[in-house]
Amino acid sequence: MSATPRFPLRPYVFACLLGLLALGGFWYGLGQPVILPDAATPTHKLQCASYTPFAKDQSPFDQPFTPRLERMDADLALLATRFECIRTYSMTGLEALPELARKHGMKMMIGAWVSSDPVATEQEVDALIASANANADVVSAVIVGNEALLRKEVTGDQLVKLIHKVKAHVKQPVTYADVWVFWLEHPQVAPAVDFLTIHLLPYWEDDPSAIDHALEHVTQVREVFGKRFAPKDILIGETGWPSEGRQRETALPSRVNEARFIRGFVTLAEQKGWHYNLIEAFDQPWKRASEGAVGGYWGLFDADRQDKGVLAGPVSNLPQWPCWLGLGAVIFLGTLLLGGRVGNTRAALLLPLLGALAGCTLGAWGELTRVTSRFTGEWVWAALLLALNLLVLAHAALALGSRAGWRAGLFHWLEQRAGWLLAGAGFAAAVMMLELVFDPRYRSFPSAALLLPALVFLVRPARGPRREIGLLALIIGAGIAPQLYREGLENQQAWAWALVSVLMVAALWRSVRLRK
Repeated sequence: MSATPRFPLRPYVFACLLGLLALGGFWYGLGQPVILPDAATPTHKLQCASYTPFAKDQSPFDQPFTPRLERMDADLALLATRFECIRTYSMTGLEALPELARKHGMKMMIGAWVSSDPVATEQEVDALIASANANADVVSAVIVGNEALLRKEVTGDQLVKLIHKVKAHVKQPVTYADVWVFWLEHPQVAPAVDFLTIHLLPYWEDDPSAIDHALEHVTQVREVFGKRFAPKDILIGETGWPSEGRQRETALPSRVNEARFIRGFVTLAEQKGWHYNLIEAFDQPWKRASEGAVGGYWGLFDADRQDKGVLAGPVSNLPQWPCWLGLGAVIFLGTLLLGGRVGNTRAALLLPLLGALAGCTLGAWGELTRVTSRFTGEWVWAALLLALNLLVLAHAALALGSRAGWRAGLFHWLEQRAGWLLAGAGFAAAVMMLELVFDPRYRSFPSAALLLPALVFLVRPARGPRREIGLLALIIGAGIAPQLYREGLENQQAWAWALVSVLMVAALWRSVRLRK
């Protein structure tokens, strides 16, 4: 009769403690609050913030779009505690907004949406003139168009005609708003306006600025404009930083970085006497459709109108980290229970560490999915990757642990399909690599979704369809250098994806070699 393998208790307990510490440290490190000097206090209001009336389930493309009066009233009541004025971008559906601003003691900079449609533009401009004249006590300035030159929907000369038309019919100062470089490219516009409204968004620059240099960039551009266009005033009509989304070169979105930028900018602007408008009051989920995840997260408050901690108080990159820690603990415990009794020291050390790794990566993938996914197809893709990870996790846990009873049947079923699981992970990595090489601007890096499969199949190769797996390895490997080149060598998220890709290529190559 063979002896039952002795359970290696001490290394198992040690590995469990180490795994729990790593799991807790990972999530606490992401969510640890940071203390910064406040920008807004109950006795100190900021100048202005961009406001659009959309609830989180609405967008300007809704037909017909119907603003919710109660929503706008509540929004202005909240913003009035922090700001003296709001900036709007269109006249459509906002007829009641001046009265609400009057009610809450706020001023407005109202804007007409100028587009390539001359009829719609004329309607917007006429509504702008009418509202400015009817609400002279509330409307402090009017803005004829927003980034219409950037979108190439009008020419500079067409824009000047519209500005002159509005100036002839209103008493308020008239301006136009665009990214700062377009004022330089269309010099005929500046003489037509009463003051220039420039957009300064260091994250979106062609040469993005890291958070440590973002305010320096803003200062340089603002001073250039102040000297070049004197004596006309300069309004920084949009400036801010995203709280979520993909890194662009050295520009990393996060709540802490958003707070650092906004609080630092407000201090700088008030020291120098600049006029400014922050973008934006509330997160706009609809923007994720055209700008990727980052487009929906420029708000000072989230889409549910909850304070993100950007203006005052402690700020955390992941305030919901205890929830992800709890989920990670469940995954950790589930891995141990699924693996069951281990029979050697190696398995006793690896099983808890596998559970901790899964608790970190699956939670990180869940958070990325929450931030980025908007369409049904994106949610389905994320769910498929989650299912793939869970199957790989189960297979690895059973390979390390007991395979008696029902575990034996499940392990045999997964073992037969391990090659296809590897092929599925390779396919997902290849698709994402092609996207990041050829269309990366709005793509997030999916490192968390594929780290676990890459490591598991690297350590424990699986037999799969040789030609297909070889092709996937070629695609992924060929994309590593180009995506690093496009993203810049200082992009940590790009390097993390490159590392995961290298691990995946190695795992796929080991499978091909095993097949031989």
